[in-house]
Amino acid sequence: MKRSVLKFGGSSVADFPKIKDISLYLKERIEKGEQLIVVVSAMGKTTDNLLASVHDLTDNPNDKDLAMLLTTGEQQTISFLSLVLNDIGVRAKPLTGYQAGIETIGKHLKSKISSIKGDLLENLFEEHDLLIVAGFQGFNKEGELTTLGRGGSDTTAVAIASAMQCPCEIYTDVTGVYSTDPRIFPEAKRWDQISFEEMMEMSALGAGVLETRSVELANNHNIPIYLGKTLSDEKGTWIVPNDQILERKAVTGVALDKEMAHITITYPSHDRQFLSDLFKLLEDAEINVDMISQIQNQDGQQFSFTFKESDEKELIRLFNALKETYPDLYFKIETTYCKVSVIGAGMRDMTGVASKIFKTLLDADITFYQVTTSEISVSYVVDEANGEKATRLLCQTFNL
Repeated sequence: MKRSVLKFGGSSVADFPKIKDISLYLKERIEKGEQLIVVVSAMGKTTDNLLASVHDLTDNPNDKDLAMLLTTGEQQTISFLSLVLNDIGVRAKPLTGYQAGIETIGKHLKSKISSIKGDLLENLFEEHDLLIVAGFQGFNKEGELTTLGRGGSDTTAVAIASAMQCPCEIYTDVTGVYSTDPRIFPEAKRWDQISFEEMMEMSALGAGVLETRSVELANNHNIPIYLGKTLSDEKGTWIVPNDQILERKAVTGVALDKEMAHITITYPSHDRQFLSDLFKLLEDAEINVDMISQIQNQDGQQFSFTFKESDEKELIRLFNALKETYPDLYFKIETTYCKVSVIGAGMRDMTGVASKIFKTLLDADITFYQVTTSEISVSYVVDEANGEKATRLLCQTFNL
């Protein structure tokens, strides 16, 4: 019997009419002989509203309590969807992350999936045609509820598909993977296929289509992902292993990350212990740093890196704590920049990509402050005001 994991995002289940329409669609697939595991997000802006309500109570919420609260959003959705499905004759079973056996490790609000009890889900199919799993959540070894961070429902879906060794279909409000955000560049091309490698790079560099960890999981376990628009007949995009891509372009996409910030740290000493303590604190706080640069001179050392804006409060707390040990430490955070990245697996074998990018930005008088490269990407920090302009120009340059 054919089995698949389907994931529906928050916009797809934003109201009751949409939940009813999805239920009818799922019933059609069940009647064709499929077994389905459906992963859902919280309805619409539920998570944002829950966070807003917390701020009315406290400015310093406890992570354990916050995780407990945020998991209720997805639990609402699985309940509503199961109510409708059972009412129309589908044997559905709603499961929280805990009930689905999704074990996690790490911080309560940034957990990572360590294991899933696939045999538990397998046994449930003996009495049910369809399982509905709350995305974004799990439980740790202490039995406490945890969340997987932004985009965590994508990770839940792919992790379950990996455990059950079946394809994963992710449905949202976009029709597949585009060369860039169509809201910025309406002429953006939609790809029928894209490699895991390119999708991971695009996600990590700011393209908000899929959560990076979900693509990493799919790549590690060779699980194809289909990304399509909810209840649409329009063709979406398959994300597949690299060796299944027949034709490679030098450049596949341009990603714009507006949710980045930049910090400059100055310390009037060459004390290596300072850097050791700094990176230990960053590691303990699970703050990802990017685009690192360092300058050493006779006055001491200057160090800078980019990071996600959502980590700003935690980073300020961390540096204020560090100043207790290193009182001469100075740091400055700026949020007026963004990162523009050009991605393509074909860069490995084709020359001239970097020179085209430099020429495009220079001809448009767009100043860039930092540049980093990988095998298949080149990223530039530019002024936030120039981010969308740079994205459009680069798409035109590479015919995307």
